[in-house]
Amino acid sequence: MPRFHTVLAYADGAARGNPGRSGCGALLVDPSTGNILASDSRYVDDYATNNVAEYHGLILALELAHRHQVAHVNVYMDSQLVVQQMLGNFKVKSANLRELYQHCIELCKGLRVTMTHVPREENRAADQLANRAIDQHPYY
Repeated sequence: MPRFHTVLAYADGAARGNPGRSGCGALLVDPSTGNILASDSRYVDDYATNNVAEYHGLILALELAHRHQVAHVNVYMDSQLVVQQMLGNFKVKSANLRELYQHCIELCKGLRVTMTHVPREENRAADQLANRAIDQHPYY
């Protein structure tokens, strides 16, 4: 029995320099109350593109959904590329994104996932988490 039937997931990635230092963030929100159920952020790499960081944000959101035993997750991202690739509308041409895409497909198993593109303004909380991951990672 799932702990949560349906949650909203907001995911984002950020790269400073593109490619450059990058991080990702994700949060799960209860759709009935608007309360944040879980959030996490992660440093991605010293030299990654924004698209790589965005995929890592989606991975983080899907991992959170599994960890919190969610049945159905509505994912919201401001990356048109990632959303359209996950929906099968855009091909995954880049070799470095193909592996991340496949990982996301695997993580979707056992979940009912919907993907929606949203304007950047509607994804501020996940963006803040992604940028915090970069800020908190030592830079040499």
